[in-house]
Amino acid sequence: MNRIKKLLNNYFENFAWFYQYLRHRVIILIGLNVLLGILDGFGLAMFLPLLQMADENSNTNPEKLGKLKFLVEGMQSMGISITIVSILAFLCLFFMLKGFARYACDSYVVNAQQLFIRKIRLRMLGALNTISFKSFISADAGRIQNTMSGEVERVSRAFISYFMALQQIVLVMVYMGFAFYVDPGFAVLVSIGGALTNFIYKRINSNTKKASAILTKDANNFQGLIIQHVGNYKYLKATGLINFFGGRLVNNLLLLEKSNRRIGVLAAVINGAREPLLIFVVAAVILVQVKLLGAQLGPILISLLFFYRALTALLLMQSSWNYFLAASGSIDNMKSFQNELDAAKEHEGPVLSKQFSSAIELQQVSLSFGDKIVLDNISLTVRKNETIAFAGESGSGKTSLVNILTGLIPPDKGMMTIDGISRAQLNAASFQQRIGYITQDPVIFNDTIFNNITLWADPTEQNIHRFNKAVEKASIAAFINSLSEKDITVLGNNGINLSGGQKQRISIARELYKDIDILVMDEATSALDSETEKAIQDNIDALKGQYTILIVAHRLSTIKNADRIVLLSNGRVEQAGTYQQLTETAPMFKRMVALQEL
Repeated sequence: MNRIKKLLNNYFENFAWFYQYLRHRVIILIGLNVLLGILDGFGLAMFLPLLQMADENSNTNPEKLGKLKFLVEGMQSMGISITIVSILAFLCLFFMLKGFARYACDSYVVNAQQLFIRKIRLRMLGALNTISFKSFISADAGRIQNTMSGEVERVSRAFISYFMALQQIVLVMVYMGFAFYVDPGFAVLVSIGGALTNFIYKRINSNTKKASAILTKDANNFQGLIIQHVGNYKYLKATGLINFFGGRLVNNLLLLEKSNRRIGVLAAVINGAREPLLIFVVAAVILVQVKLLGAQLGPILISLLFFYRALTALLLMQSSWNYFLAASGSIDNMKSFQNELDAAKEHEGPVLSKQFSSAIELQQVSLSFGDKIVLDNISLTVRKNETIAFAGESGSGKTSLVNILTGLIPPDKGMMTIDGISRAQLNAASFQQRIGYITQDPVIFNDTIFNNITLWADPTEQNIHRFNKAVEKASIAAFINSLSEKDITVLGNNGINLSGGQKQRISIARELYKDIDILVMDEATSALDSETEKAIQDNIDALKGQYTILIVAHRLSTIKNADRIVLLSNGRVEQAGTYQQLTETAPMFKRMVALQEL
């Protein structure tokens, strides 16, 4: 009883999950399956008068048809004479209508499946885009990729298996209804036989569900290893570790193969046992009915047709349910992933930022990751069109502070306001649209130079002018003009065809192309040679007063001309001032300058 209760709870829990995406379409699917079963049932019932006519020389007596006499009486009430031709015509009619119902049902399932997959993908993508950056950086990249790609495909197959099982349940109920109506005694015996077959599937279904959970876990790990293998390929290749790391991929691949093989073998057992079990149950019941209970074979054969259909549907349901269980690990992972994304959703305030016009103010702001305090009691004001640099040793909190200033991470404690509006009330996404962000690892898309810089803007005269202006400011115009295909040159995966300095200048040009108020340079020139760095630095200096510029730098030569340098140590502001002031009054900064021989 507990197992049945657990099975029903599991079934209806998944039904509710599918229903939240499909709503009334699920009810339509059930209705189409009921119609399918009824039409098939009427078609099968027409075999009884056909058998009687064959046995009694083309004559049929409605009274001998038992409870199915309403079929013949219905034909007679319409003025149709009962002949082999008329019975065959009605039989063909019912099965033709059943064919239309089958087409409508199957095509509707496909449309519902595609709608379901579209909705689930859009929901996950939307949820992923709205989680907090703090949650994202602690997430498992392999799980994210696997869930949004491979797991979606497995859930798509699970959807079909689930509704195939639902379809078979409906058909079982319809056929059983017909069978009980025709011959209750025969129906009871076959029902008992069908129920007994369920025990054979119990262990198989349990093992399949466990194998599915293991498969999902192994798939998440495999995707994570693939990401690391591709992302760190240069290092692994250069250090001779490529085969070692590849070995980890191979081991994980073997685990995936083992889980898939186990699920496939269990499915093969079900498919192989289905028909022999069905025939065994039917044969045993016919023997009992005819030999022991003295029943007539005619009604039994019609009832048998219904039960053969019912048992076939029952075994198909068990098979479909097993296929569904094979993907249940993916569904559980999908549900868990969606819940985690929903829980990590970033709060967005109602106030939109159209332009940064005054100042960003931090008052006693603190930030922690777990038990580690990365920023402690920071108070700072960043004024419009001011150039501020952040200096300090590695781990001092420079990037974390910039992440707060740009709205990527809200502070755990303290107050942050942007143009007098509290961070909690501001719509961070609208504020971030006014920010250009240039990092040490430049973002390069596998597309043309023009699309990389303009972010797929139409090549109108105005956009081309903006593009040319941006590449000039970023000192990349000469390089682009030297290429045979100019700005329509495809840069390759992650800019594989570019040097580090060229990638950085492409990234800088992209931010200069945008309509921004704040420009963030997070170690932006660290990958450049001295000559290129100076060229970029001169251009950045030329932007002073036009943008609010935030610079994170280890190389102090890049921040000499900043309006203000904020010196950080262990998450605290040690001192702030101009480059000259800090070299005179801040021992730590003076030591950093000496180490870099400036």
